[in-house]
Amino acid sequence: MMDKSSAANVTFRLELFIDDLAASTEFYGRVLGFSIGKQQADGYTPMVNGNVTLSLNLRGNLPDDHPIQANIGERLGRGIELVLEVDDIEPMYKQVCATNWPLSGKLQRQTWGLTDFRVLDPDGYYWRITTRDKGCH
Repeated sequence: MMDKSSAANVTFRLELFIDDLAASTEFYGRVLGFSIGKQQADGYTPMVNGNVTLSLNLRGNLPDDHPIQANIGERLGRGIELVLEVDDIEPMYKQVCATNWPLSGKLQRQTWGLTDFRVLDPDGYYWRITTRDKGCH
């Protein structure tokens, strides 16, 4: 078992492998409000929104036999729900709607008590934008 002092040093960074860097940086920047960091020559692009760090990397840079390569016609990120927690869902919902990005799930209060909406990024990664569960923090 890990003690609390060791757990306090844990951070999480998400790296998404994508096909179209321009479309993805536009989505994460304009639609979800991420700031774009210094892009590397190979396309690796760090992005930040609050305490969330994600990096975009071109799937084409991976070898064909890499474990995360999708099969032809398979949607990237299948089986994963990426969740952004926000204090106030309304401004985020309005920001996304103002970009005319299609929603995958409308703004609604869920049976478990949180309010959320859903979007797919250009590569099919599924995002749920949700209020925080104040009982878990």
